[in-house]
Amino acid sequence: MVILALGTNLGDCAANLRRAIGELGRYGEVVAVSGVYGSDAWGFESGNRFMNIVLTYRTGLSPEALLDCTQEIERRMGRTAKSTDGGYKDRIIDIDLIDYDGMTLSTERLTLPHPLMQERNFVLYPLCDVAPEWVHPLFGQTAAEMKRCSQDGVAVVRLDVELSRWL
Repeated sequence: MVILALGTNLGDCAANLRRAIGELGRYGEVVAVSGVYGSDAWGFESGNRFMNIVLTYRTGLSPEALLDCTQEIERRMGRTAKSTDGGYKDRIIDIDLIDYDGMTLSTERLTLPHPLMQERNFVLYPLCDVAPEWVHPLFGQTAAEMKRCSQDGVAVVRLDVELSRWL
């Protein structure tokens, strides 16, 4: 199982998430999609709130090939630059590879599991919708345990937005 986190805070955020889910279907199978969660920006100041989801996914692609595909989706949707060195900014779509079959990996391009996921309520809350018993391969904690212990001060609120028609 692959776990992806998606976020957006520019334009029609619900439409951005729906489009990204549809695009991901070209490269694999979207198995489950979390509820939609709203949050303030994490790591930078913005007047735009984020919409965030987590989904579980099946693909025959390698982690690196999947990363290439997610970055291509981001480009097709209008994201022109990735965040670097903590320089976060507003974005039309962000697709993060959180976990790939429990693999641990550290290359110049990709670290698995995602190195900051346990610090982000906007990942932990929706992750608990689709995989509360998922175990972090390095920490040995479930998603639900990490959510209960989170020190992230960013409030996350479940929104009444329906995305399931894309499954």
